[in-house]
Amino acid sequence: METVILAVVIAVVVLGALGGLIVGSRRKKPLPPPPPAAPDITAPPAEPHVGDEAETPREEPRRTIEEVDLPGGPAPVVVEEPPAEELAEAPGIEIPEPTEGRLVRLRARLSRSQNALGKGLLNLLSREHLDEDTWEEIEDTLLTADVGVQPTQELVERLRERVKVLGTRTPEGLRALLREELLTLVGPDMDRTVRTEPETSKPGIVMVVGVNGTGKTTTTGKLARVLVADGRTVVLGAADTFRAAAADQLQTWGERVGAHTVRGPEGGDPASVAFDAVKDGKEMGCDVVLIDTAGRLHTKTGLMDELGKVKRVVEKHAPLDEVLLVLDATTGQNGLVQARVFAEVVDITGIVLTKLDGTAKGGIVVAVQRELGVPVKLVGLGEGADDLAPFEPGAFVDALIGD
Repeated sequence: METVILAVVIAVVVLGALGGLIVGSRRKKPLPPPPPAAPDITAPPAEPHVGDEAETPREEPRRTIEEVDLPGGPAPVVVEEPPAEELAEAPGIEIPEPTEGRLVRLRARLSRSQNALGKGLLNLLSREHLDEDTWEEIEDTLLTADVGVQPTQELVERLRERVKVLGTRTPEGLRALLREELLTLVGPDMDRTVRTEPETSKPGIVMVVGVNGTGKTTTTGKLARVLVADGRTVVLGAADTFRAAAADQLQTWGERVGAHTVRGPEGGDPASVAFDAVKDGKEMGCDVVLIDTAGRLHTKTGLMDELGKVKRVVEKHAPLDEVLLVLDATTGQNGLVQARVFAEVVDITGIVLTKLDGTAKGGIVVAVQRELGVPVKLVGLGEGADDLAPFEPGAFVDALIGD
């Protein structure tokens, strides 16, 4: 009996213990997760895992720490900076195309508008019988191309003599003969260097002149690119104060290549602007000062006198190294009239022919050189920023007669 009672007591105790464990487990609740630690903004960013070839995340803005004085002491403030790739997209100074061989690279563009002269002459010279009528046609072709009367007569005489003496009749022989004579006419031995290196001290001073509509201000800006491409530093003088947009236009050209532009008030004294440009060029130690003058109408004596004044004022600093006359190649003989008048006011040292890739005839190169006795130094072959090229007689003649 006692054994039975003891067994019942033990069973009751065991059951009670089990019940307590079950109830306790039901009442027990999970503890909440600990709050995330505050980020340490002064800590350096975590190093990336080497060898982790997963997709590279986009660069996050760099965070820097600045201190701001507040009551109770300075407090750190996070300042976000743009990613590196956004900084790289900011516009910078352009690097102009190298000038060496630029005319050769533009030869195809030039030849499209000039082939009428070269191909026409080759076709006439290739006829089986070169009678007087043929020679008159050759002469007319040269005159139509704006070569000029005197140069045309000289070329025809030389061609007559050489064809008769040499008996050249093959296409290759005629082409070589025509190339040689045209090259002689263009003048391969003329000094076509744009003089920007004075013998005494910097800077070289270049004045650009010409009538309205020839592309003078644009040419000045493109010439700045030519000089910068050759490693020169440039200051631009916006002495065309009569045309409202001229100074803005020139300054835009200068900013694209990092050239400083000196300008004055609209309608101000052009000579004063030119004087200040040369002064700034000296103080800055730059290589070249380019002075863009107003587009002078060659029929207005007062304006031509003012151009002479600009020249005299500039020469109070130093003598001009170069005076470039910009002519529109499409104006033909009218351009020669302009050239004569400008040559009487300032000593022209070089010619810039613009729009030579349009309807211009290549003979104007010969005619204007004969008229002024100075070389064509630069030619404009298009609207692009780097379409101003140093004139190379060989490349020009090759473009005239084609391949």
